[in-house]
Amino acid sequence: EIAIDLLRDFGYQEPNKIILADDIKLEHPNELVNGDFSTNFAMSFFAKEKFESKKRIEEERGTKIKGKNMSWGGTAEFYTNPVELGNLFAKKLTEKKIPEIESVSVAGPGFINIKLSPLFFEQSLKTILDLDLQYGNLDIAKGKTILIEHSSPNLFKPFHIGHMMNNTVGESIARLCDISGADTTVISYPSDVSLGIGKAVWQLMEYGIETLDTMETMGEKMAFLGKCYADGTAAMKDHPELEPRIREITQDIYEHRDTPAYHAYKIGRDLNLSYFIQMTARLGSVFDGYIFESEAGIVGKELVTENIGTVYTESDGAVIFEPTVLDLEHEKGLHTRVFINKDGNPTYEAKDTGLLKLKFERYNPDTSIFVTDSEQGPYFQVVSTAAGKINPDWKLKTKHMTHGRMKFNGQKMSSRLGNTPIVSDILDSVNEAVYEKAGEREMSPARADAISIAALKYTILRTQPGKPINFDPETSLSFEGASGPYLQYTYARCQSILRKAHDERIAISTDIPESWQILDIEKYLYRMPEVFESSFLGYAPHHVANYVTEVSQQFNSWYGQEKIIDAENSETGYKLAIVSATALVIKKSLWVLGIDAPEEM
Repeated sequence: EIAIDLLRDFGYQEPNKIILADDIKLEHPNELVNGDFSTNFAMSFFAKEKFESKKRIEEERGTKIKGKNMSWGGTAEFYTNPVELGNLFAKKLTEKKIPEIESVSVAGPGFINIKLSPLFFEQSLKTILDLDLQYGNLDIAKGKTILIEHSSPNLFKPFHIGHMMNNTVGESIARLCDISGADTTVISYPSDVSLGIGKAVWQLMEYGIETLDTMETMGEKMAFLGKCYADGTAAMKDHPELEPRIREITQDIYEHRDTPAYHAYKIGRDLNLSYFIQMTARLGSVFDGYIFESEAGIVGKELVTENIGTVYTESDGAVIFEPTVLDLEHEKGLHTRVFINKDGNPTYEAKDTGLLKLKFERYNPDTSIFVTDSEQGPYFQVVSTAAGKINPDWKLKTKHMTHGRMKFNGQKMSSRLGNTPIVSDILDSVNEAVYEKAGEREMSPARADAISIAALKYTILRTQPGKPINFDPETSLSFEGASGPYLQYTYARCQSILRKAHDERIAISTDIPESWQILDIEKYLYRMPEVFESSFLGYAPHHVANYVTEVSQQFNSWYGQEKIIDAENSETGYKLAIVSATALVIKKSLWVLGIDAPEEM
């Protein structure tokens, strides 16, 4: 508004056509000493005005109009450098006498820096404490329905690190949608039918289904079913003559035939699904529903068959999608893929097409988000393009989010976990490291598990989507640097201070003391809603992870230099308000990341 007023004062008749809201960036300077906000208005205006003046001069073929601006219908003098314009902007903003703004200055090539007043920080602290854990909730997605699919397990395979990474990213995105006001639904898409599962069922029957009855724990049963999957795959590879029987079993599963193989399959499937629910609950996830690959396959095969000749093509007994020249002009990564194989069964491509239809029929979302490994991008590009020809909404309203792959640092972990680490083994291994760090201090299994999960989730979420991740137990379990346990410890430290103040009957006060010098930690606390907003808009939890790390570091820096609890000091009540606000911000941020905030550590 001030930019528009300023340009209007200069004689521009339509200033809103010169400077759009998107042209003016309002950001936090990297260095707190430069103020609380900075805007690029002067530089943005100058660059645009200079371009328009040059363009106009060229159009006038050299006509002398230096010093005058006619391009927007005005008669104003335009300024020769952004610093001069910035100073005029700062003067106009200062004259507004906004109580929350202490000063405005111009720095460098024309950055306009704004310093907020103590009144602003006092008010923001009161707002945080008044709203409690509602602070940070937004309404930018109010009225929108968002469907999120993540953590889709391969039944008859163990719950491995890829599933946990998928779960961690998907759960955090779901929570970002929740706090943004959306009507959020979370589902999973279990893979419950395939030739691979047919191999596993064949092997399960060879070993004997009754073998499962000899095992006491769910972990043992899952390890056995995983062995069936691996051994069945190896058996068919080494003995090709088994293929007809294994394909027959696979058809039993596809068609729900009343056969011993189908009954064996149901026992294994139900065990795996129960285990999946247990593991995801351990990680803090609950699902509103499931769409199974078997039902998506039926719908997908029908869709593909109905659209042969328009979207799909028959080729050597199979049905394929082959991108057109026009398709390739829009998306160069497209390629040919099979949707129904020569056996007449739907491939993963057809199943994912059926999944799209089922999602939109059952949930009718405004936005449908699904999370996969980053390497599946080209595959889903083809599926999405083909499906979009059947129903454009399926492509337009679907958002594909990805995560990278995780590697484990340290010889002990990497050799123990192997190439495809199982989540239960990972947590057991990390728990051992937690107990080692705890030394002789008591540590309950639940607390050790919460710390291990925090270490893993933080490592995953602090990384930009799709980027590779390295888990190092030394740094990831550190209480000194950027890590999940470090954030938990900072929250627990805040709670310890507040308990001590309560025991000493020292009250919290949000009235700012006279001559109070605003702390760096105060300059971070009020930013949480805007961090949540940018994270939601980009479906990027790493912004939250980085923000809460900065908050924790600023708090611990202050804590290390300051005596907070002092009954004789008149500033103690306000300091406690800062501690309480810090605890709230950390706890809410950790919740968004799916990390537990323990009251003590």
